[in-house]
Amino acid sequence: MTERLIRLIRIIIAIQGKPGITAKELAFKCETTERTIYRDLQLLNLITPLTQEGYGKGYTFMGNFAIYPMNWTEQEALVFSMLPTVIDQVKPLLPPGFDSAYEKVMATYNKQKSNHAEIIQQITEVIQMGTPAYREDSSNFLFKILQASLDQKTIHAVYHTQSRNAQSERKIDPYYLVPRDHRFYLIGYCHLAGAIRTFRISRFKEVSVLSDSFDKGSFNVKSYLKNTWSIERGDKQIRFKAKFYPSIARYIKEEELFVRPKMTDLPDGSLLFEVTINDDREFLNWIYQYGPAAEILEPVSYREMMKEQLAAWQKLYE
Repeated sequence: MTERLIRLIRIIIAIQGKPGITAKELAFKCETTERTIYRDLQLLNLITPLTQEGYGKGYTFMGNFAIYPMNWTEQEALVFSMLPTVIDQVKPLLPPGFDSAYEKVMATYNKQKSNHAEIIQQITEVIQMGTPAYREDSSNFLFKILQASLDQKTIHAVYHTQSRNAQSERKIDPYYLVPRDHRFYLIGYCHLAGAIRTFRISRFKEVSVLSDSFDKGSFNVKSYLKNTWSIERGDKQIRFKAKFYPSIARYIKEEELFVRPKMTDLPDGSLLFEVTINDDREFLNWIYQYGPAAEILEPVSYREMMKEQLAAWQKLYE
């Protein structure tokens, strides 16, 4: 999620800097595919209208929409804001336009920060999150967490751990926001655990952004989630083989997965699906939805487990 937001801001700056830029050029600048760019442009169009002059032509913003990409860090902004006090002694030697020039630069920076915050707020409002069935309403901390992640600021949070049915206070460095199955998860460094942890956004009870800064260091989210079917990481290495029958084989091919399976077309129109994952629960829940149109071939122990589960289900309806 965080990577997408950064890409959206890059797209905005690119269109603003070169009105009429094409999707192909945007894909090159953002190091992604044209298909991804088109999806991002659809989302941006909900926030600020875009116009395309014709087939194969580029994109421009309608109206007076603009952001000011000064790209200052917080430290650089702080240093610049202190400039007038530092040069008080030599101020009489400066030309009379210094004060007004300084005010304009700071106004531009503050406008940039304000506009970026508004864009992030609008994006978080466009993204609809599910609400737990047991709660009528809940606070949406997505904006605060997203802003903290972009600014690399630590958050203080009260979090509910479902497995223990307990709440705890934590300081978390928010590295990445990850969407999975109609939910958002935060991957970050938990100061309480002293390790990287994954948090479900809907389980946060309180969130406040601290002034403490953090650095991700060498952390790589793709390596962290390697061989993870969705979001639950395990410590196993399970090689599954499954057969999907012709009625659903073509739909399996267009599934957007977080792992890279090996898929082989069979002569009868079925699909052989092979994948190595580090935990079984999420994969099994996924394959269950296809009922008798999906068959687990290996490991054999999971075939036996499936037989036992089917027998237990059958007893419920006798």
